[in-house]
Amino acid sequence: MSRYDFRSPRLFVDATLAPGAQVPLERDQSNYLGNVLRLGAGADVLTFNGRDGEWRATIAGRKRPEALEVAEQTRPQDRLPDVAYVFAPLKHARLDYMAQKAVEMGAGRLQPVLTQHTQVHRLNTERMRANVVEAAEQCGILSLAEVGEPIGLDRFLAGRANGERLLVFCDEDAEIADPVAALQASRDAAMKGVDLLVGPEGGFSTEERALLLKQPNILRLALGPRIMRADTAAVAALALVQAVVGDWKDAGTLFDH
Repeated sequence: MSRYDFRSPRLFVDATLAPGAQVPLERDQSNYLGNVLRLGAGADVLTFNGRDGEWRATIAGRKRPEALEVAEQTRPQDRLPDVAYVFAPLKHARLDYMAQKAVEMGAGRLQPVLTQHTQVHRLNTERMRANVVEAAEQCGILSLAEVGEPIGLDRFLAGRANGERLLVFCDEDAEIADPVAALQASRDAAMKGVDLLVGPEGGFSTEERALLLKQPNILRLALGPRIMRADTAAVAALALVQAVVGDWKDAGTLFDH
């Protein structure tokens, strides 16, 4: 059995998965399987719930898919690395993109923070959770990233007062240096987890930057010589973190979530 089966459709369900379990399908799931994928009774799909691993199941129903009959586990449950992506909210399409890519890159938590230059102050977290599920379904991911409710940057920073987690602060005003070397030097500091912070397109205010630089266990990084849009910075920064202190390496340090 191969590690991943990318040919079979995957469906997230919020139900316990075990041999012989029958999981009722929601209306949109039934429509997706029956009308979009043109699958009917007897067809095989893969299903997961973020807790019990991945399972092979068979579609059951008469005129349309009505339930999944769970057969056997194909992959055991895994854990996401303890990397939280902390970001200033963006407008709809770019926020959807950013959420999906953060999930694909292995972020364990998406935490919106409101800053002085944040463009969007109302955030549909249910829409973001739907993007998390869709990305997980499409990319063979078993664990779902948590989605936090938006909070002010000052409140977020106050909540990490003990400073055990490494705060990676992506700052366009930081001195251009080798970000890989800087992260390698912080591997021990990342053992308790990483909060990766990317600000709004307008950048952080002078007061916010001063507050950030007073934080314990902080690593201030520039993402190269070019200014990136916030959604691009998300992918670049997460790639750096995952490659150096995350689970892209054989001896990942952040697997105990």
